[in-house]
Amino acid sequence: MSYLNEMYIKNEEQQEWFTKIDTLAYQFAKRADKHDQESSFPFENIEELKQAGYLSLTIPKEFGGEGLSLYEFVLLQERIAEGDAATALCLGWHLGCFLELAEERSWNEAIFRSLCEKVVQQQALVNRAATEPATGSPTRGGMPQTRAVKENGNWVINGTKTFTSMAPALDYAIVSAQIGDTGKKGNYLIDMKQNGVSIEETWDMIAMRGTRSDDLIMKDVKVSENALVEEERGSRDVPKAWLLHIPACYLGVALAARNEAVNFAKTYKPNSLPGPIGEVPEVQRKIGEMELELFKARELLYGAAAKWVNEPQSRMEMGPSLLAVKHVATNSAAKVVDLAMRIVGARSLAMSSPLQRYYRDVRAGLHNPPMDDMVISMLAKRALL
Repeated sequence: MSYLNEMYIKNEEQQEWFTKIDTLAYQFAKRADKHDQESSFPFENIEELKQAGYLSLTIPKEFGGEGLSLYEFVLLQERIAEGDAATALCLGWHLGCFLELAEERSWNEAIFRSLCEKVVQQQALVNRAATEPATGSPTRGGMPQTRAVKENGNWVINGTKTFTSMAPALDYAIVSAQIGDTGKKGNYLIDMKQNGVSIEETWDMIAMRGTRSDDLIMKDVKVSENALVEEERGSRDVPKAWLLHIPACYLGVALAARNEAVNFAKTYKPNSLPGPIGEVPEVQRKIGEMELELFKARELLYGAAAKWVNEPQSRMEMGPSLLAVKHVATNSAAKVVDLAMRIVGARSLAMSSPLQRYYRDVRAGLHNPPMDDMVISMLAKRALL
């Protein structure tokens, strides 16, 4: 564990969890290249995280979970991403979903309790499915084309969802859909074993290949009336702090790239120099720039997470700062990876180098919500009020 990891560990409980996840992340790093090259889902990583109790991390203690906070969530997610970004991003969606539901308590309590117990007792894996070909990211506000129609007391759902992370391993999906002809949208809890549910293997991206974010197809999927677990709410929604798992993930990628470059600078000694390249002023400048980018981004990330936990009365006003964290962190992460590759040079482009994978993976962060243009526009409009 480096000083970079230790900087944000604040108590014994965090240290205990971090040590457990640190051990697993080392193993994930050994498998990451294989899953990337094969575009295969890291089932063994998920199984090891299940055995460690990680899927229950953000489930309330009253329902048998660990009840850890947003701060612990992002701390551990960053470390997993340092080992394997695809694994971290996948688990981030699952854990973030339960953190949001635990804090907002927007579901019927009996249904929420039942789903939580399935995670705790059966290690069920859950993700939201909201993106569609016609609407793009749900953060843009488009109405889903997936439709739920009431028939004989049940809901019948038809539609296609894209970017469904963990598709091969999911047990349940929380699917957004139009509610009949009401003009409103809602979220439906669907068992992935339900008749009419299938996965189309469409994931052909060069980044985050191990997430297997394939298409979810629903054809005449019949679910009970209480499968409608959430209905569209007003504009005073609580800010989505759980989405901080996204910047945490990409900062984990940046940390891995930084470590690779620093180790290279310490050990690579061409015969044209008396010592390793780490003694060259220009290399030191690039390393210093990496440290600065990581410091400012991580201070923002952990500062925002700590404020969310410690000042719950401020949460409704934290939307702009949460969006800004994502913008700064993902752009800083991309810059860190670029600097790392400049230090290592052409060797960083070799398929045997993890840096080429970090380079591809870190770019995905720029396309996770919220997008840069939305953040900048929102900050400008707030300033002009």
